[in-house]
Amino acid sequence: MVVCGDDALAHRIAAELADVYRQDVVLLVPAGSGPDTDGPRVRVRASDRTPPDETALSEAGVHRAQALALLYEDDEVNMRAAFLARRLNPHIRLVLRMYNRNLGRRMAELLDQARGQAEEQDTADTTHRAGGGRGTGDGHDATTIVLSDADTAAPALAATAVTGTRKIVQADGLLLRAAERAPAERRTGRPGGNEAAPGGNEAPPGPVTLALLSSTTHDPAGADGSDRSGRLAPRLLPDDEQVRAAAGHGTVVLEAVSHEPALPGRRESRGASPRELLSPRVRWALAGVCCAVAALAVTSWVTTGDHLLHAAYLTLLDLFAIGDPAVGEPTARQVLQILAGLLGLVLLPLLIAGSLEALGAYRSAAALRRPPRGLSGHVVLLGLGRIGTRVLVQLHELGVPVVCVEEDPEARGIAHARTLRVPVVLGDVTQEGVLEAAKIHRARALLALTSADTTNLEAALCARPLNPDLLVALRLYDDDFATTVYRTLRAAHPDALTRSRSVSTLAAPAFATAMMGRQILGAIAVERRVLVFAALDIADQPRLAGRTVAEAFRPGAWRILALDTSTPDPAEDADGRNAPELGGGPRRSAAEPSGLLWDLHPGYVLHPGDRVVVAATRAGLAELLGRAADPAPGRTPPAVAPPPGDRTGRRGPPRADDT
Repeated sequence: MVVCGDDALAHRIAAELADVYRQDVVLLVPAGSGPDTDGPRVRVRASDRTPPDETALSEAGVHRAQALALLYEDDEVNMRAAFLARRLNPHIRLVLRMYNRNLGRRMAELLDQARGQAEEQDTADTTHRAGGGRGTGDGHDATTIVLSDADTAAPALAATAVTGTRKIVQADGLLLRAAERAPAERRTGRPGGNEAAPGGNEAPPGPVTLALLSSTTHDPAGADGSDRSGRLAPRLLPDDEQVRAAAGHGTVVLEAVSHEPALPGRRESRGASPRELLSPRVRWALAGVCCAVAALAVTSWVTTGDHLLHAAYLTLLDLFAIGDPAVGEPTARQVLQILAGLLGLVLLPLLIAGSLEALGAYRSAAALRRPPRGLSGHVVLLGLGRIGTRVLVQLHELGVPVVCVEEDPEARGIAHARTLRVPVVLGDVTQEGVLEAAKIHRARALLALTSADTTNLEAALCARPLNPDLLVALRLYDDDFATTVYRTLRAAHPDALTRSRSVSTLAAPAFATAMMGRQILGAIAVERRVLVFAALDIADQPRLAGRTVAEAFRPGAWRILALDTSTPDPAEDADGRNAPELGGGPRRSAAEPSGLLWDLHPGYVLHPGDRVVVAATRAGLAELLGRAADPAPGRTPPAVAPPPGDRTGRRGPPRADDT
């Protein structure tokens, strides 16, 4: 892997590739931007040219590399380097950091088209040299992937506001988190919060146990689960028997990130409702006038003996001063006419006040909304720049009520907030009264995402006294500073949830997984070990094809979590009728909605047309993808029967130090 960049994101991605995925990385940085030191798997090279020229890319090994990440902050620099790298190695996978999303999408199409032309030429040359036949490529996924650090960091920041954690994985638009449960929570059977997530995807029906933690009820530090070297040793992907046997251990379960439904008294209106058109005082005054008109109509009906509808009609004529004077009429009729005239004088200013209030409400609805009365349980989002706008969209998709605070009325996120009908408070958050206007005292979380670290920190310090139980998440540029701020705030407020987030730290996993290929969805750390989530085609997996979901589960190595139903069933015949099912469980067809199906029957047989989401250890995923995994010293492969079609039965055991 080759990583080119000039900021902390490049170093983070290189460390992620080396530590999590055990890849050999060459980090190409500008001269003088950092220490030129080599690590066990990361070799740092300095270049005087930005973008790097052909010599620098060749020395970094682009000709032999599997993937190249271009992470410069200038889109033009990344594009120039991408064109050069595609010419040097048409089969390399490119990952570009682009701020202009439209330009990035067109760049990806152009580079993929250039890759396709080069591969066709290679195939023709191979066929010509072989005297006919079919040429084969090197098997690399040479797609071009364009990412933005704002887009990749937004899901983790949104999950922080909802659940307080950034250990999440995105699968088909669904946010999944790895939640740790203490042994006491397992005994009480506290629900895991697997509500159906928005977007049409079905969330896991029950908590899926990903790992058994080394900590127990009587041993919170985890000494009981330590190995001989003293390191913590959680048990990844255990089977049901292991989970039952380790009743005193904490667990890591897979849950869907979803927002709790709004309480009956909670306001989540997206537009100007009838209650917001008129103030309570005007509404009460109009109600009083209506009651007085009804009383006058009934009194006229009783005293004059006229028909009720005619009496109401005369009352309205008197009210609007368009009736004939009651000269020569009975005294009761004359008195009622005078009272109706006085009531009409009261009604006129009320109609004017109501019209002005309704006009103002409609003008506010067309512009920026103010936080509605009685709003509570919302998220206060500070800053509507690139990061803040992406997080706003993510929270809106999750159905979380948001109030934005922005100082610049021309910020790029103001238009998104107006379109989404999200309340916005314009003002400097460091000034008194701005956070109060955002109703911070009734909020559930504060996301401080401005580009100024001091502003984010000051906002957190101002909000904490107003709401001691507030969940606070800060965006801080420097990782060391973020760690220091987190520890200090935790020491000052031990009972409150405080999170410090660096965008480079949040975005690095997404860029690293893109360099590994589109089949990798993400990775989640479990103590000192790592679980990797991937989307795999059964046609490329002889170890899984023809087996049931239960038989394909290999404890400690991999586990099938979901079935992708977004493509038609290849087993359908020409008449649209499904072939006979190979086993119990769901089958998919073109008429079914797209998404991931989590409630898989253990007896469902996997056939070559399926695409599944698996959770695996690093060694287990390397075995599934065909990359060799070295066996740990003193370990022997478990005796597992080979799947149908695989007569070799070769198995690679998980590494003992799988980190």
